[in-house]
Amino acid sequence: MNNSSLYNEDLAPIPQDKRTWGTWNYAALWISMSLCIPTYLLASSFIKNGMNWWQAILTMFLGNVIVLVPMILNGHAGTKYGIPFPVFARASFGTKGANIPALLRAIVACGWFGIQTWIGGESIYFLLKVWFPSLPNSTVTGILPDTIPLLCFIAFWLLNMYVIYLGVDSIKKLLVFKAFFLPIAAIALLCWAIFMLQNFGGINEVLKQPSQFTNSSQFFDVFFPALTGVVGFWATVSLNIPDFTRYSKSQKAQQLGQALGLPTSMTFLAFIAVIVTITTTIVFKNTIWEPVALVGKFENKFVVSFAMIAIAISTLATNIAANIVSPANDFANLNPQKISFKTGGYITGIIGAFIFPWKLVADPSGYIFTWLIAYSALLGPIGGIMIVDYFFIKKQILVIDELYQHNGRYSFNKGINFNAMLALILGILPNIPGFLVVINLVDKESMPHWVSGLYHYAWFVGFAVSGLVYYIAMKKKK
Repeated sequence: MNNSSLYNEDLAPIPQDKRTWGTWNYAALWISMSLCIPTYLLASSFIKNGMNWWQAILTMFLGNVIVLVPMILNGHAGTKYGIPFPVFARASFGTKGANIPALLRAIVACGWFGIQTWIGGESIYFLLKVWFPSLPNSTVTGILPDTIPLLCFIAFWLLNMYVIYLGVDSIKKLLVFKAFFLPIAAIALLCWAIFMLQNFGGINEVLKQPSQFTNSSQFFDVFFPALTGVVGFWATVSLNIPDFTRYSKSQKAQQLGQALGLPTSMTFLAFIAVIVTITTTIVFKNTIWEPVALVGKFENKFVVSFAMIAIAISTLATNIAANIVSPANDFANLNPQKISFKTGGYITGIIGAFIFPWKLVADPSGYIFTWLIAYSALLGPIGGIMIVDYFFIKKQILVIDELYQHNGRYSFNKGINFNAMLALILGILPNIPGFLVVINLVDKESMPHWVSGLYHYAWFVGFAVSGLVYYIAMKKKK
């Protein structure tokens, strides 16, 4: 097995004696990954798109409870066999076919890397602006942002590349800093909101703010895409969760740890984001959904400077931990003998820059409809196939050695399981018309509403269609 081109040390199964993660390690992992700027942006975008406070928080909670299910199910194989996501995907897609889901997941992670890098660059820009007020306001009117924000983005990108060069171990102290700082910073923002609201009727004024919907139809037009966006937010990790659960002491540890950490931490930050975002509407008469832009409005230069430096450091830590580790493994899976973890990290960084992340977060509608839902349409089908294969076709039984062999049972047809490929394509197809409407390539009136409307449920549609098609195809094969 060690001589196979499908094998390297990063992809090898973790021995039982080296699986040391317990319940609280997984709870802490989710607290660390959840408490980040994109989570805040997700919750605040619900307010920007018309929800009131309880509608936004309920949407966030429900979405995370739903995505917890595939998270725990896909995590089972990682814990049982000690294998990472790209290797686990070989069981259903084939030893060569697994490169397709691995690449799709990796490209999405590249997008997240770009978004986090843009946020880090923004924090550097606002840090400069607080000391040099004459700098122009940051705008994105064309393909590229203004010169100075773009240079700040490039500087933060280079910092990320340097950390990859040093190795992921160099980020450990920053992760500890982030774990302490972001909860404190979030609570500080909440305290600011409560203080500012004293002159506007108190926090009750926030709770009294109505939604912008005049009927239930308008609400559901926003609710279902928002719910899909929440599920899509973690659609990447719901696939590659074996990369983490392979270190678990037991199934109970990964299951309970994830259940304790994911919905609670996401809902906690959502509550703060919602309260603060509504407060900006009341205080500034303008809804500010980006926390970096909000902090940039504070008057005390030292407070703003500390906040921006801390945001940059914590964003750097999040980026390396959440958006480099897994795609680096995915790219390494293409050619384990030639692509190292470090090389995979550089590939991630380059693609992340060319995805134009500043366009993805330019407005909340683009963040949800163009980014979160679009990639959930790709990843939902993969999750459906892998879960159906592991639990209903293979009954949780894998032959580990053959996952690393070109001529074993998982080679299927020249390394590709064409049933999985067919199921993947059929799961993606129903969501394409709606996506084309969203990006304005097809006129909304030119197709039936129910056809384009499927896109609002992209992850769910893809998961169900691909899972069902795969199950039927594999049962017929037997």
